[in-house]
Amino acid sequence: MEKILLSADEVKKLSEKEALDKFSSSEGGLTSYDANSRVEVYGRNEIEEKKANPLLKFLGSFWGPIPWMIEIAAILSAVIHHWEDFFIIVALLLLNAIVGFWQEHKADNAIELLKQKLALKAKVLRDGKWIEVAADELVPGDVVRVRFGEILPADVKLFKGDYLETDESALTGESLPVKKEIGEVAYSGSVVKKGEMDALVVATGMNTFFGKTAKLVESAQTQSHFQKAVIKIGDYLIVLAVALVAVIFVVALFRDESWLNTLQFALVLTVAAIPVALPAVLSVTLAVGATALAKKEAIVSKLVAIEEMAGMDILCSDKTGTITKNELTLAEVEAFGNYSKDDVLLYATLASRAEDKDPIDDAIITGSKSVNAVGDYTEVEFHPFDPVSKRTESTVKGNDGNLIRVTKGAPQVILDLSSEKGAIDDKVNSHVDNFAGRGYRALGVAMAGSDGCWHFVGLIPLYDPPREDSAETISLANSMGVEVKMVTGDHSAIAKEIAGQVGLKTHILSAQYLIDKSDSEVSRIVENADGFAQVFPEHKYKIVDLLQKLGHFVGMTGDGVNDAPALKKADAGIAVDGATDAAKSAADIVLTRPGLSVIIDAIKESRKIFQRMNSYAIYRIAETIRVLLFIVLSILVFNFYPVTAIMIVLLALFNDAPIMSIAYDNVRYSNEPEKWSMRVVLGAGTFLGIIGVIVTFSLFYIGDRVLHLDHAILQTFMFLKLAVAGHLTIFMTRTRGPFWSIMPSAALFWSAVVTKILATLLAVYGWYVTPIGWKLAGLVWGYAILELIVTDFLKVRLYRILDHEGVIFNKHLKHKVLSSEAI
Repeated sequence: MEKILLSADEVKKLSEKEALDKFSSSEGGLTSYDANSRVEVYGRNEIEEKKANPLLKFLGSFWGPIPWMIEIAAILSAVIHHWEDFFIIVALLLLNAIVGFWQEHKADNAIELLKQKLALKAKVLRDGKWIEVAADELVPGDVVRVRFGEILPADVKLFKGDYLETDESALTGESLPVKKEIGEVAYSGSVVKKGEMDALVVATGMNTFFGKTAKLVESAQTQSHFQKAVIKIGDYLIVLAVALVAVIFVVALFRDESWLNTLQFALVLTVAAIPVALPAVLSVTLAVGATALAKKEAIVSKLVAIEEMAGMDILCSDKTGTITKNELTLAEVEAFGNYSKDDVLLYATLASRAEDKDPIDDAIITGSKSVNAVGDYTEVEFHPFDPVSKRTESTVKGNDGNLIRVTKGAPQVILDLSSEKGAIDDKVNSHVDNFAGRGYRALGVAMAGSDGCWHFVGLIPLYDPPREDSAETISLANSMGVEVKMVTGDHSAIAKEIAGQVGLKTHILSAQYLIDKSDSEVSRIVENADGFAQVFPEHKYKIVDLLQKLGHFVGMTGDGVNDAPALKKADAGIAVDGATDAAKSAADIVLTRPGLSVIIDAIKESRKIFQRMNSYAIYRIAETIRVLLFIVLSILVFNFYPVTAIMIVLLALFNDAPIMSIAYDNVRYSNEPEKWSMRVVLGAGTFLGIIGVIVTFSLFYIGDRVLHLDHAILQTFMFLKLAVAGHLTIFMTRTRGPFWSIMPSAALFWSAVVTKILATLLAVYGWYVTPIGWKLAGLVWGYAILELIVTDFLKVRLYRILDHEGVIFNKHLKHKVLSSEAI
């Protein structure tokens, strides 16, 4: 078929019938065969991303400050004819490039998989049936239904329904919603804020308004607290390395040593000391964590959110579908006036729409199957639920040709419409309170006949039972230092009833307590309350904001388009199962399984990731101090190079290879929220590094003064000590208790063992270095293992001191905050 490309202005000028004819479609939509054939013509409905050429990406690994240093060191090795050094340095350069490229490739693949899981869906009319398909399968000529909370999947011409209000701020910068009526064009990427309409797809992919005008730039990556801290550590180590190496270079020049040899050694030492693996370890650890979470049905849309969840100490959880099952069932219906219970169910069903798959509508339709009169009416017009009016409304025609209007929604809203309001006000409120006290949510039902007046028909109580695992999960969350606050739009009596059933405290307040009070007064109320009821989306935002100002890391769940601001504001915005597209796009984590347990899984996984990164940071600090200080002090004090340039390169090769496997290490999640403590990390890293320097010098003394080793043999002797002890350091830093308290993962253990064996064989048989034999190698191993045991014992004592001081410091800080608030 011919490819039809029209501008938005051209589509606007066409009538609805002309548009349908132009795209060879009808109000009944396309057939599956037509849709598939049009994919060949128009392509898939997606914005094409320019993906970097893998070869150019790999070659880019050789460009940058760190690769330049390695390349200059290789060139200098060739100039001074140190060919062994040259080949080993080139090997280091290639290894860094290959490992970095491969790990980045794995991280990119993991992120791409997550994107696919978060892909938009669209409701389309195919073969005469409404079905849900992936948005990228839409083609021009498809008939789609767009409704409140959805992101428009393509440019569409509206032809059936009342109106839409869309948020086009992402496209035009206009912050106010734009009203769209029949005949108008709504654009791909805009969010439906109100209404529901059927529409004809007129443009897809790169031919949409968004595709033509959007400049595809990489989205700025927000740095989390943890990333900023790790990068600060990296900067600190770089400055330390450059300063100490500069000292070596200056001293060597004063001693009239070869400046080319010194420069080569200085460059190699700088490269070995700088945390080259830092970006790769970060990205791989996060990607591995995101993949693990995806298996537990929590899809991460922003990788840095994994780290933020590790510090979360308050979770503001929605009730429906998270604490409860979101499986609504009807209780005993209450009829008013001359209406029967069947009348209440009949009119409520007529004010519902089965194809929208709304949980409330589904429960009512299921509960009214015995009411035969439903088939006597035909829908003429339908207004879906929106959060402003808090009701649905439908106009239907009976078999007798008469039109009636029916509505269902919040009892107070329906009561306000009714002509009998004054007479039945107390009775309605009494029933609503009675239902709420039993955990039931009530809906009001009304109808308007030929007189145009609304008449209150009755109340429908709906019960949403708690999930079987909610009580246990909430108890587990509390044991992990996470306070769960229920935040719901339901009546406070319902919230208290459900809270009592799942083990939450019942000091649940109405959102009215947040109004007309100073921030300091409201802050105390929010922090001390166990939850809030009758909450609107703007209240959610305020709750998050106030808790964050008090120093809390806040998680917030949400599902509606109006929850988006609160989800963005929260440290961890969580879109629950069944959330709207708008909520998903604003959230950091999207759940594909209902319930709180998946959130707790995400917290556990995030804390494990934090532990792995914490281990790496302490290891990197300790190793840099140990190796750098030992080499620099040996040169300054003894005028002796304890290792050669080629040995430093080999050390870097042996150390960086196993450290990548830290992303897969076995760790235990903490039972308290993880907060980044530079005091602990720098203190522990520096302590371990200095002990390492002292122990290494003691072995150097034994080799030089007791065993009287030749200088070349002594260098290999010290190289093996640095290599073996370096790998043992990672086993120390990965636990706060004794190093054997948590078994390392097979990947970390065997990668460390294999590289240690390679380093030993290299030293014993003299590959690229002077051989030392098995006896000296055995001495090094025994000394390194003894160092591990002694240092680990001291490490456990150090953590006890640091933790005790931390508790005192936190108590002092909390006292200061409370005192300032009192003032």
